[in-house]
Amino acid sequence: MTTTVAVLGLGAMGLPMATNLSQTFTVRGFDISAERLALAQQAGIVPATSAAEAVADADVVLVAVRNQAQLEELLFGQDGIAAAMRPGAAVLLTSTVGGAGVEAVAGRLRDMGLLLVDAPVSGGPVRAGDGDLLVVVGADDEAWAATEDVLEAMSSTLVRVGDEPGYGQSMKTVNQLLCGVHIAAAGEALALAQALGLDVEAALKALMAGAAESFMLGDRGPRMLQAYDDDGPEVRSRLDIFVKDMGIVTAAAKSVGLSTPVAAAAEQLYLQGARRGLGAQDDSTVITVIAPEQD
Repeated sequence: MTTTVAVLGLGAMGLPMATNLSQTFTVRGFDISAERLALAQQAGIVPATSAAEAVADADVVLVAVRNQAQLEELLFGQDGIAAAMRPGAAVLLTSTVGGAGVEAVAGRLRDMGLLLVDAPVSGGPVRAGDGDLLVVVGADDEAWAATEDVLEAMSSTLVRVGDEPGYGQSMKTVNQLLCGVHIAAAGEALALAQALGLDVEAALKALMAGAAESFMLGDRGPRMLQAYDDDGPEVRSRLDIFVKDMGIVTAAAKSVGLSTPVAAAAEQLYLQGARRGLGAQDDSTVITVIAPEQD
């Protein structure tokens, strides 16, 4: 019997994840954007007219939302999907909402007879479309068994880091500390190369060939070189996502009494970027916070 998956949120990550899963499973999708829903239909995903329609009789409901507020509204709001899901179905949360965000919904879902798999993802849209994500999971045995085939199809690296929701968010928080710092550091490095009169494209190529190489430098670096163009870089990961994620990082560190000065400094760069109107721009534009003008 084929697993039916509903994907709610067909944005930069949700749509490629749904497209990849549709190669193996029956996938229904919903997004409030008619444009994204049309793209999903073109990709072979069965479009739904509402979130409730999408989740009806689904075995797994993959949720790709931006933050905790959207998650709670989706699950328990006026048209909340939790009431429309069949008993025993699983919510597979791929978003980064922080441990507190998961704790706020886990008990309520359990009381409604629903499973929760805390499975934030990392890797970006291209890897999402290829089923090449890192997926870190916090889930009990029942929830893990109910979703393991879907999780395997999404990922090239699947790590169960704990036996209850919250552990996945904790692991993703650590991941985002490094990602946020690496993007900020890449921006500083390329801004310095420019200020020193180097050919920045050649500098980026050289850096990627040595010990300073990183995924974020290689991925964001080319877009940073476009950040000063009139149109700017393609938006693949919004800057305000890292405002949220670095806030989760520093809040988690404070909750356990840990000092994270490098993460805190990176957080300030993203906050400054948001204040300058860059929130909806690609996060690579953080370089323009470090160096507002390119010589």
